[in-house]
Amino acid sequence: MMTLRKFSTEPSTIPTITSWYIADLSKAQGKQELFTHQSPQKLKILREHALIESAISSNRIEGVNVDQEKAGRLGPLAKG
Repeated sequence: MMTLRKFSTEPSTIPTITSWYIADLSKAQGKQELFTHQSPQKLKILREHALIESAISSNRIEGVNVDQEKAGRLGPLAKG
């Protein structure tokens, strides 16, 4: 309950390190949005690769190994 009371009142000061972190987050978000708008094709390929790798890893955890030949057919990045 004390935490909620602290959040309901305005802080008297904000620590300098906190303002630096907020500024860094703001910069990173701007860069992320720029990259998202500039490279939708690359992001699509990376997303597909992540899905394939996730499936292969999940299968490996379950004890099912996919041979490299089949992984190669899934996409050029799946061989890794």
